Amino acid sequence: MSQLLVTRRQFGLHAASAVLAGAAAHWLAPDVHAQSSARKSAPLRIAVGGKGSLYYLPLTAAERLGYFQDEGLSVEIKDYAGGSIALEAVRAGEADLGCGAYEQLIEQQALGFNCKSLALMGRTPQLVFAASARNWPKKSPSSFKDLRIGVSSAGSASQIFASLWLMKAGISLDSVEFVSVGSSYGALTALRQGRIHALCHVDPLITLLEQKNEVRIMADTRSLKSSADFFGGPMPGACLYAPQAFVQRRSREVQGLVNAMVHALKWMQTAGPADLARIIPMQYWLDDRGAYLAAFEKVRETLSPDGLMPGEGPATALKALARLRSSQTAPKVNLALTYSNEWVQRAKLKFQL
Repeated sequence: MSQLLVTRRQFGLHAASAVLAGAAAHWLAPDVHAQSSARKSAPLRIAVGGKGSLYYLPLTAAERLGYFQDEGLSVEIKDYAGGSIALEAVRAGEADLGCGAYEQLIEQQALGFNCKSLALMGRTPQLVFAASARNWPKKSPSSFKDLRIGVSSAGSASQIFASLWLMKAGISLDSVEFVSVGSSYGALTALRQGRIHALCHVDPLITLLEQKNEVRIMADTRSLKSSADFFGGPMPGACLYAPQAFVQRRSREVQGLVNAMVHALKWMQTAGPADLARIIPMQYWLDDRGAYLAAFEKVRETLSPDGLMPGEGPATALKALARLRSSQTAPKVNLALTYSNEWVQRAKLKFQL
């Protein structure tokens, strides 16, 4: 936040200086109070990349069930095409907080921008690498030089996961073009039009394509076991995060936000199809209610039951990022600064979790 710097010319007359200072205080004080009041009443802006996906279901639940209002908070959710774009909005000051992949916070710290995970929403990334049943190369993909892989946005968690799978499969990243396809209908159209050979994305989109036999699943993190097998340990998924400066300035709001998220996570432990149908906007169903509900059952176990970051999770994420570096060295970061469970612990006491 910018500060107004006022330089006062020294006139050598003490009385005149005192009068001027008093007048300045009198006339400037109302503006300062007005600015402070405006700040307090302005909604907290949360940036997400593809709000309609199950990846962000806890956020949608907290919003639709009124849990933010219960905490005395006004929240505006700003939806972007991908998680990396949402993160850039936070960096640029267009949003106060974000929801997105935890591993991106590690990368940001390495780049000098400190963000902290406040509450974990997913215990896995819920990402799937799905090959087009029609357009995936029939011969060995490793010999194919023009693979086009659809990801939500450049630099997103979907691109990171796709890159890790391609490397495991022996496919050079130099022979691959990552195509930003956004979320939901944009990604669906890109695959069906043959503009991409494979798609790295989340549900409900993947389940919809599975049910219509339009894709073959090559890698899947929609269960705790499959995710741990792929990453070699517990891999955190989506989280609510905020820049360190925001955390330090707005501690009351941070606790309220975490309370709302933990409340939503508790609600989802027992939520059924009828409960989801009541709160989920129709446009999130992708015109197929059955596929959406089936997708929810697939990812249910990956939703965090309480918002806590698992002890080994940050280290697993760091190792995954190290694999993408040619030197195989992890980014130099302090993992302890990328997350905290303190707000979640207070919320758990409040909601008896």
